Amino acid sequence: MTLTVAIRKTLDTAGRRFALDIAFETTARRVVLFGPSGSGKTLTLQAIAGLLRPDEGVIRFEERALFDSGGGVDLKPQARRVAYLFQDYALFPHLNVRQNIAFGLWRGWLNPSRRDAHPDVEYWLDALELRGVAQSHPVHLSGGQKQRVALARALVARPQMLLLDEPFSALDQALRVRMREELAALQARLDIPMVLISHDPEDVDVFGEEVVRVVDGRVESGGRVVVGGGVWAGR
Repeated sequence: MTLTVAIRKTLDTAGRRFALDIAFETTARRVVLFGPSGSGKTLTLQAIAGLLRPDEGVIRFEERALFDSGGGVDLKPQARRVAYLFQDYALFPHLNVRQNIAFGLWRGWLNPSRRDAHPDVEYWLDALELRGVAQSHPVHLSGGQKQRVALARALVARPQMLLLDEPFSALDQALRVRMREELAALQARLDIPMVLISHDPEDVDVFGEEVVRVVDGRVESGGRVVVGGGVWAGR
């Protein structure tokens, strides 16, 4: 994977101005945007996904321009072929597990059917051990099951890159450990490039093939992250 991000975005909200000025390039298959809350990690991820339009700059994935202010390129999220896993999973409460997963494939105005069996949906129900809760609604799921449903919905459309926003923050410590292991194994099996944002050093320890440290809207130059006995150089 080659991912190039060099963007600027100024936001004015509730009397506060925040300037995002991010630049990095990576060829790693697992990238962690690491830094404190409010540092601009989520904004960066949203810009890669096409959910936030930068004021200027470029975003390229495998030499394909996703955004280029100078060239007039700003692909819609669906055209970018990236999957975004929200921090709160953003499952639809009125849809069951099967429908939530199928929504990743849906292009119509009506909700997916409660019982229609799409081969790709059936695959992910089995792959992520969700067959037993296929007819259940999110309110009846555990934290780990909700995360698996959100992952299945993200992956069912066969994206070229997976973006994850603090994917373990809503889980208790024991479940975090297990879900980290499951996600690491799944990413290795699918060999899909992944960008994960976190402020948890344990996430860096597991997923930090390359770490981009973000502080106050910028990539910290020369910073070092030390976790798990390892040392990563800041970009």
